[in-house]
Amino acid sequence: MASDSSFDIVSKVDRQEVDNALNQAAKEVSQRFDFKNTDAKIAWSGESIEMQAVSEERVKAVLDVFQSKLARRGVSLKALDADEPRASGKLWKITATTKEGIKQEDAKKISKLIRDEGPKGVKAQIQGDELRVSSKSRDDLQEVQKLIKDQDYDFAVQYVNYR
Repeated sequence: MASDSSFDIVSKVDRQEVDNALNQAAKEVSQRFDFKNTDAKIAWSGESIEMQAVSEERVKAVLDVFQSKLARRGVSLKALDADEPRASGKLWKITATTKEGIKQEDAKKISKLIRDEGPKGVKAQIQGDELRVSSKSRDDLQEVQKLIKDQDYDFAVQYVNYR
């Protein structure tokens, strides 16, 4: 008898890649001519990322540089949650955080999608902030991955523990 194959659907961010992207963005911001004399900076502030500059446009440009570095390193921009620019004294600031884990209601949506549109015999179980999908057929699991990839969720999705 064939055993079930399975994989997990997760929403995780590689902290090292985010750190590398932040360091690259900080270096570019310190060296670029259009950021001269704008007090433009980007750095970790605890678990969040703090960006600052003298004008709203410059701080948005710092965020744009950071997002381009994240994209180049393969980190989904859906995993970055950036606030609106806010004035803080003479400087404008943006605080950004990384989103990890699939919320309960999002996991239920994915599970319902798999039940309704996925192949028969595929089971989805919610396990904390991830979703385990199992089936006897590996082809069915690949079909489910394609089905989920075609949906446009507002969070990053990765597939791990494929066995």
